[in-house]
Amino acid sequence: MLDNFWFNVQIGINHILDVNGYDHILFLIVLAVPYVFNSWKRILILVSLFTIGHSISLFLGVYDVVKVNSNLIEFLIPVTILIAAVYNVFTAGKKDKGNNIGLLFITTLFFGLIHGLGFAREAKMIDDGSLAFLLEFALGIEIAQLIVVFVVLFLGFLCQTIFRFSRRDWVMVLSAVVIGLVIPMIIHNDLLK
Repeated sequence: MLDNFWFNVQIGINHILDVNGYDHILFLIVLAVPYVFNSWKRILILVSLFTIGHSISLFLGVYDVVKVNSNLIEFLIPVTILIAAVYNVFTAGKKDKGNNIGLLFITTLFFGLIHGLGFAREAKMIDDGSLAFLLEFALGIEIAQLIVVFVVLFLGFLCQTIFRFSRRDWVMVLSAVVIGLVIPMIIHNDLLK
């Protein structure tokens, strides 16, 4: 039983860290890049909201409560990444007074819903959709996302302290790189063909 638990957790971890499906990593980069280690509570909430949204839509998709055109979802996933990256570019270096935190939380949850629908079909093939599998998978997703976020925060710390990048420049450069990677994903999507 414990072997099965760890196997399912590993599937969740691999889902996020898979280099062939790097869209999750790109989203996590743009989600985390504006923050520093002192903001760990806020980033933990954001990552958890993304996981909750991902898990809800995965559950609804696996049990056929929600059926959405997979081409539409595969189009919307990079669009969510683009929106988050562009938001970073326009808000980099500006004082965050917490005025938009509620909107940021809701948007992150919504983006998690979209990303979760992208994996629902594959999850059906891996498992029969048992609740235990979905919860163990979600735990793996959360673990992997926290790993990615830690790496982004650590790289940001290094760039800002050792290489003397300003926080604004760090956010803008990394967000611009993500924009450059995600635009071809949108353009080459089957929905646009």
